[in-house]
Amino acid sequence: MSASVPQGHTWTRQVKKDAEEEDPLDRLITRSGCAASHFAVQECMAQHQDWRQCQPQVQAFRDCMSEQQAKRREELQRRKEQTSVHR
Repeated sequence: MSASVPQGHTWTRQVKKDAEEEDPLDRLITRSGCAASHFAVQECMAQHQDWRQCQPQVQAFRDCMSEQQAKRREELQRRKEQTSVHR
């Protein structure tokens, strides 16, 4: 039995290195426009190792994200209304 064994596929998959892969949460925060305040929280936490000492930064990040979410809701509502008017 000298049947040849198939070699399988010959393509190679390009694998991103860990440093090149962006965390989905980081991508979301960056798109929100709140990355600067998020990094401020991270920097404060790295420096103090105590979230209680970082409350001004946490509140600024929370406020930024709330504002962005409100804008997103308004945009979605506007699109929904435009879609229903065009039908």
